[in-house]
Amino acid sequence: MHRIIFVLSILLLFGCSSIEKEVPLKILLTDNWQFKGIDTLDWKNATVPGNIFTDLLKHKIIEDPFIKTNEEKVQWVSEKSWEYKTTFNLSDKTLKKENIELNFEGVDTYATIYLNNSLLGQTNNAFKKFSFNINEFAKKENELKIIFTKTNYHETLEEKKSPYKLPEGNRIYTRKAQFQYGWDWGPKLNTSGIWKSISIKAWNDLKFENIFIKQKEINKEKATLSIEISIMSTSDRNVNLFTKINREVISSSISLKKGKHTYKVPIEIVNPKLWWTHNLGNPYLYNFNFQLIFDGKIKDEKIIKKGIRTIKLITKKDSIGESFYFELNGKPFYAKGANYIPQNSFQNKVTNENYDKLLSDVVSSNMNMLRVWGGGIYENDIFYNLCDKKGILVWQDFMFACAMYPGDIEFLENVKEEAEQQVKRLRNHASIALWCGNNENAEGWKRWEWQNNRTEKEKKDIWNDYLAVFDTILPKAVAQFSETDYWETSPKYGRGNPKYKTEGDAHDWWVWHDSYPFEHFENNVPRFMSEFGFQSFPSFETINYLNQNDTINLKTDAIKLHQKHAKGFQLIDEYMNHDYLIPTNDKDYVYVSQLLQAKGIVMGIEAQRRAKPYNMGTLYWQLNDCWPAISWSSIDYFGNWKALQYKAKNAFENLLISTTFKNNKVSIYIVNDNFNVYGDHLIIELIDFKGNLIWSDKKLLSIEKDSSTKVYELDLTNKNIDPQKTYLKVKFYSELKVSFLEKPKNLLLENSEIIKSISRFDDQQFLITLESKTLQKDVFLYTSEKGHFNRNFFDLEPNQVEAIFFKTKAKSLDDLQIKTLNSINDAIIPLKTGI
Repeated sequence: MHRIIFVLSILLLFGCSSIEKEVPLKILLTDNWQFKGIDTLDWKNATVPGNIFTDLLKHKIIEDPFIKTNEEKVQWVSEKSWEYKTTFNLSDKTLKKENIELNFEGVDTYATIYLNNSLLGQTNNAFKKFSFNINEFAKKENELKIIFTKTNYHETLEEKKSPYKLPEGNRIYTRKAQFQYGWDWGPKLNTSGIWKSISIKAWNDLKFENIFIKQKEINKEKATLSIEISIMSTSDRNVNLFTKINREVISSSISLKKGKHTYKVPIEIVNPKLWWTHNLGNPYLYNFNFQLIFDGKIKDEKIIKKGIRTIKLITKKDSIGESFYFELNGKPFYAKGANYIPQNSFQNKVTNENYDKLLSDVVSSNMNMLRVWGGGIYENDIFYNLCDKKGILVWQDFMFACAMYPGDIEFLENVKEEAEQQVKRLRNHASIALWCGNNENAEGWKRWEWQNNRTEKEKKDIWNDYLAVFDTILPKAVAQFSETDYWETSPKYGRGNPKYKTEGDAHDWWVWHDSYPFEHFENNVPRFMSEFGFQSFPSFETINYLNQNDTINLKTDAIKLHQKHAKGFQLIDEYMNHDYLIPTNDKDYVYVSQLLQAKGIVMGIEAQRRAKPYNMGTLYWQLNDCWPAISWSSIDYFGNWKALQYKAKNAFENLLISTTFKNNKVSIYIVNDNFNVYGDHLIIELIDFKGNLIWSDKKLLSIEKDSSTKVYELDLTNKNIDPQKTYLKVKFYSELKVSFLEKPKNLLLENSEIIKSISRFDDQQFLITLESKTLQKDVFLYTSEKGHFNRNFFDLEPNQVEAIFFKTKAKSLDDLQIKTLNSINDAIIPLKTGI
């Protein structure tokens, strides 16, 4: 056992610049790229990493597929085969290296690769790395050529070889992002190209292949780790491994064998600082610096930031069914968050700033978990690095969604290699909480009529192919190469099976797809809700962008094309009619659609949190968009928060006041996700819309840690109130909750003046104050200036001054506008009643 010790000479070695480094050379091949069609276009400059659509768009050969109806005009791009080439020089120093590798981090998808007119090989999986030894072909001046064959050529060949026609189209044969074939929230833009980096790596005798920081045992006193280091060596030799953890250093001697082998180095960290999600503690990361020393030189070096923690999925049979919850560092915790999809149909358009902003939004919205959905991509390293840093857990799907996949030997081997690479890549991340095999494949097989008109043998064979991937290959990869738990499919049971509420995770789409009312959420709570959602329109900015017009117009062909659900508009209208007055103009309709979405999803979130510990997680569908769209997202394509994001932020607070209204009785709950007890007075008030106090009560409470408690029941029978003109106000500790006793469409809201003031708070923010003599419901602030309101879509109480901050680079805020539900109800109710 090697304990962490201070060794002066080793510390000097880490900090001394005179020690010669002879680490592998890495040369990125990002320059001089050109592209053309196999049977069209001349050579033109290309961007790498990138894809064929963005290259064509840059040269104005196609119109932007994200605006108007241009998506329809660019479908020919995916029907063509394309060719990319570049030239690069290698120095004598590089050419003298014993090993020269050409590494492809991601090629989309079917490509044939030539170096100096010599065939290196072919690729068939956008999720795999490909590496080729090029010592035989490399020279000072080089030409690299990559020919991409259209995916439908290969898919057609595979379909002909398949003994059965499998559900959900030919996308199943190609290992690439499945959403690019079109989804009910995204466009059909089937890309090809070099979507990740290409590099040369040159080295002589030694290099790190992989390092796995494996946790053996963790408690308050110590963390016992086993560093599993894969090293490639050209001969047998003795080397030193220096491991620096923050400022502490250990040295280990390793006897290497020729070839690639894995060596285990035990380490202890005394009194370890544990990694927690941001809402429960500090997401502390240790800095591990590994140096491989031979012959007095640093032969390779690798830095890994690692959070020390335990994470387990607990599924235990109980009197109701079977639990489904996570334990972090031995403590059960409530998972709160959303489903994440790729941020752009063209991944090269997603910047580091985009990642940081979106994940910062996740933190500020009190979310502690994201589910990376299986129809997208295994995300870039920066995504997981930021989740580690910001304290966000990741439920990671393997990239299989809503289909049955082939089971031939070639396909299974391809999947096996993909799984091994991705699990190894992500296993050191503290944020990885779970690997899940697929999204809705099993539910589709059992509920979506995929078995119709098939023989018993055919059904058995297809299901066995499913098991080969999701019950054998993937769980074996997770068990062999990581310490993370594996879950076969999400959901465990489809909503047609009554067990969906008592076992495993659930996707509850009775609301939306089956038109059930929002109240369904309150009476049908599963053990863990991993999908549920509702659509809304995006921001005014996004609508104007896709329409290419400055006036909000929902009746354009562009709007129709950017709504990918067949019944989307109809369902929004039907649900809106149930709870809201339907506005008569498009701008108001967009606003109310967002209120509608927020109302439904927050009802679900609160119902699920009240049911704790029966229910221990809620992840709504979906966090973000991949293009400008009418969708289920709470943050639109341009990063604007919809009403749902603001209201989910409140619903995800660690300390939550939640109310229900039934049979003229109000029930008040307090949910506490913290690991400490709260004591304070509960204050309950009934107030009319003019601010007059009608009734109040006070009760001293002590709220247990990690709990959900019904703390008060209020009978309104003899309170002599008008529910159309009264609201309930509940306060406890630092939390305040305003609730209403009628549906929004029945509230008699007065369209009175809001007094506002705007002042410069600092060089990054404006301070806005609002005040009104009557209650203003769902106050929505908006401006043409880019920025972010820290609060929005909130209720402004009568005679109260509310302060809002707007973060922006703008110099002024002269066009700030305000919209409220008061103006809509006040305008429509007289028309409906004939007043």
